[in-house]
Amino acid sequence: MRFDLITIFPEFFDGPLDYGIVRRAREGGLLEVAVHDLRNFTHDRHRTVDDRPFGGGEGMVLKPEAIFEAVESLPGKEGAEKGIGETRSTGSPQNLPGQAGQAPGPQKTAVVLLSASGKLFRQETARRYAGLDRVILICGRYEGVDERVAEHLATEELSIGDFVLSGGELPAALVVDAVTRLLPGALGNEASALQESFSEPGVSVVGAQYAAPLQARPDPVVQPSPLGTGILDYPHYTRPADFRGWAVPDVLLGGNHAEIRLWRRKMALAKTLRNRPDLLASASLSDVDLRLLDETRSKA
Repeated sequence: MRFDLITIFPEFFDGPLDYGIVRRAREGGLLEVAVHDLRNFTHDRHRTVDDRPFGGGEGMVLKPEAIFEAVESLPGKEGAEKGIGETRSTGSPQNLPGQAGQAPGPQKTAVVLLSASGKLFRQETARRYAGLDRVILICGRYEGVDERVAEHLATEELSIGDFVLSGGELPAALVVDAVTRLLPGALGNEASALQESFSEPGVSVVGAQYAAPLQARPDPVVQPSPLGTGILDYPHYTRPADFRGWAVPDVLLGGNHAEIRLWRRKMALAKTLRNRPDLLASASLSDVDLRLLDETRSKA
């Protein structure tokens, strides 16, 4: 897939794109990232991208002209259509990821405005983006972006949390990283993307015993729901087994995999209850999970 990042600070991305999984995905041909300097699409001698808002107010607002031109200049995305769909590619095929030497074809594209006013970016958003061919990220700056960008160009407006940043560059790097992890082949162990916090509900990642519904399993008393049910990950421990007097829980050293699975599920539920109780309202919980939660609450 391909990311196009539109920003007034293109040098910002020299670091975040050159390390870890994102770098390996780029080198392996799984991911293409292009950074576009918004000022290259201005037409005045000062390369002006912002102006004071109508009606008064503090600060400056990004103007719409350069942003529209930047997005509309990209091959495979002519104009802006609300909603994520297929757009007919134009321009040279070599500019399109995974299509070298082929005729241009339809692309599934999202045009995303990164803004504190947008919908919250979640793991399910990352999964949806990973199924697209292209994601165009518009990095907001200053006091905001002309609303016509959100209304008539972006397919959606996105925020990474209930706080305000100086611009959309950090959120863009975050989105690229989160989506890249979900691309087939990006991780050395494909199960890693499933056996994590916020993993997709109902996904089997730890063996055949989790592939069937809970009631069909031979021992439902000790079999919790699949790990991928939208809650936080369980705690992890490694060597040394005793560090500064803090010992690894005995259950992890005993070799009883059924007990380990149950303990991990209980600890994951406890951490979710402690740090993100809001997730439990929409999590897929079994009767065993509810019992484990009751035990956790009774000890609190």
